[in-house]
Amino acid sequence: MRTFTMTVDGVAVGSPTTFDVIDPSDETVLASAPECTDEQLDDAVAAAHGAFPAWAATPFAQRQAALIAMADVVDANADELHRLVTAEQGKPLAMAAAEVAGLSHWLRATAALTLPETVNEDGADRLSTTRRVPLGVVAAITPWNYPLGQLSFKLGPALLAGNTVVLKPSDLAPLSALRLGTLLAGVLPAGVLNVVSGTGDLGARITAHRGVDQISFTGSTRTGRAVMANAAARLTPVTLELGGNDPAIVLPDVDVAAVAEALFWAAFANSGQICLAAKRVYVHADVYPEFRDALVAYAATVRTGDPTQEGVGLGPVSNRRQYEAVLDLLKDSEDHGHTVLTGGSPMGRKGFFVEPTIVDDPPEDARIVQEEQFGPVLPLLVYREVDDVVARANAGDLGLGASVWSADPVAARAIGDRLDAGTVWINEVMHLSPLVPFAGRKQSGVGAESGLEGLLAFTSPRTTTVKR
Repeated sequence: MRTFTMTVDGVAVGSPTTFDVIDPSDETVLASAPECTDEQLDDAVAAAHGAFPAWAATPFAQRQAALIAMADVVDANADELHRLVTAEQGKPLAMAAAEVAGLSHWLRATAALTLPETVNEDGADRLSTTRRVPLGVVAAITPWNYPLGQLSFKLGPALLAGNTVVLKPSDLAPLSALRLGTLLAGVLPAGVLNVVSGTGDLGARITAHRGVDQISFTGSTRTGRAVMANAAARLTPVTLELGGNDPAIVLPDVDVAAVAEALFWAAFANSGQICLAAKRVYVHADVYPEFRDALVAYAATVRTGDPTQEGVGLGPVSNRRQYEAVLDLLKDSEDHGHTVLTGGSPMGRKGFFVEPTIVDDPPEDARIVQEEQFGPVLPLLVYREVDDVVARANAGDLGLGASVWSADPVAARAIGDRLDAGTVWINEVMHLSPLVPFAGRKQSGVGAESGLEGLLAFTSPRTTTVKR
């Protein structure tokens, strides 16, 4: 069985204790990963602190070149990395390959960004300018649904801005990030990027660490609150990308077959384990029966199974904890007599497989509507009036993404402008760009990632005034 190592101060580091990483396709032990000790965490933070002055002083163009070199390493090792992602997370190989390619693309596009310098005053009495300066040591904590993809929003911007990084991937899918840390040790100066892994309270230890100057966290809203509480003790700046219960609104003028196919993948890609997935689909009553039937028919054409096999569109739920959470939601729907159009149960095979499940117009207060499913489960809901569907879409504490679907983009945009979400798509969903900021509203997050705003999140303003 393969044993992976952490990267601390540019060196591969093991640990006296390891934990097992489980393949969600067959529940076997895939590999072991190191449990980061308190001393090793201190060493990683100290290494990042030690490397920070020189890295922050490195000319911006050289830091841009470093990101390009990182992308080259990702490309050169793409096959190994995407196979690791499939093995530890469960997404089909083609989707894992796109994830790895996305990390490379994000690094290259981020390298093209620049930090602004603002001239506030340039007069006879004084010159006042504001520059953006790095914060120091960034703690980057990533989730299990996109083990490398989520690094796109953190590594490039943090390093380009002049910070050093201590990265902690999820203990449920740490292998690809650990391997990436090993590969990048030959590209970046020692201590600039440190990668640690562990279970239990490692995340809490990092976010409470006195040597951490900024926290970038992606995960659940519940854990995000705990991260923010830890940060509050030292007023550590945070960027939080948290949960979403994203609505999709289908107007009656759509091409039903085309939109049904698009929304199937908007809801079920990566077995529904995407923060920005469509998690509740509101369909106008005039086309609801036709849309419902088209969605169910398309679902029947998608194969769920071993993600390493050709032709498989959906893999397993990524881990036992999430698998049991999805089954609990399905049991609640069954107990409340909801009509299941397709799926509704585990697949009766080894691994964390759940049939793609579509529930027919459950009540608005049902758990399956009100809670983020984060699995292959979708409630399909009827609406008749625009004001009603906007109110229903905006209800709740989350506001990450939303989408509106119509043959009339102007009408769809008018509805989209009323939705309380950080990102609203018209006639598509989940399109992200390294040049476009991505943020959540309400309890879906704090701050922004990607684009210039995402880069600025890893800096603070420094104003210098010269008296003439």
